[in-house]
Amino acid sequence: MAHNDGVTWTSVRARPSAESESARRACLAALFAVGAQGVHEDGTSLVTHFAPGTDLVAVHEALSLADSNVIIETAAVADINWSEAWKTRIGVHELGALTIAPPWLAEGRDPSRTILIDPGMAFGTGDHATTRGVVRLLPAVLRVGDVVADLGSGSAVLSIAAAKLGALRVYAVELDGEATTNAQENVERNDVVGQVHLFEADAAAMLPLLAPVRVVLANIISSVLVELLPIIAASITPDGGVIISGILLEERDQMLQYLHTTGWTVLTGDAEDIWWSASIARA
Repeated sequence: MAHNDGVTWTSVRARPSAESESARRACLAALFAVGAQGVHEDGTSLVTHFAPGTDLVAVHEALSLADSNVIIETAAVADINWSEAWKTRIGVHELGALTIAPPWLAEGRDPSRTILIDPGMAFGTGDHATTRGVVRLLPAVLRVGDVVADLGSGSAVLSIAAAKLGALRVYAVELDGEATTNAQENVERNDVVGQVHLFEADAAAMLPLLAPVRVVLANIISSVLVELLPIIAASITPDGGVIISGILLEERDQMLQYLHTTGWTVLTGDAEDIWWSASIARA
């Protein structure tokens, strides 16, 4: 991106409603819609930079429409080529059996164990704790040759992880068409086109059509998980496993109670930051 010395850019930090993963996703989409070239997830905040001349009122309005409770902070920053500088905020994540890395940090790594994700508009770069939680839990659940459904697949990072761990077929189901475009690029970049199949569809409607599957991955907010779990229960094989994520730590006890009363057993939990993930199976 061309820029002139001394020109002032604007840093925008948006903190969506803490209890709502859907609000975070809506704010992320809003930032890209008003011209953000890259967005960094800093804890619970979304951080980006806008060039001189950007209509900051429109940025505020877009974020407020996405989440009426969003907290927005702006600050003037020195001129930097943000089209490149944002890359310094994206790191490599070593997650046990697998590593998530952007292409520019992947040199020399084992491609069979490295998930290459070029951060784009889709959700799932490895910079979010919910993604990392699922990847850490996955090796203990997945068997070579499994059929997997990844619900709300976003960038397809979890689908690619399953494929690299030996899944025969992975059905990546995502309702957001813009995310699906990015997911296709990631699938091709990771050489798993023959294993990962993308579907732009509603997970609740699509999963029964894909059943039976042995593993289901669902990195989705708690309220949606509660709606999906009965459908998941009817769609997995008798020995099937499920990994759920997107659950706030403060919601864990409530989710544990729901799982217990609806015939699920929690096998392993994973907590990071304010988020909780778990592998579960039918009792």
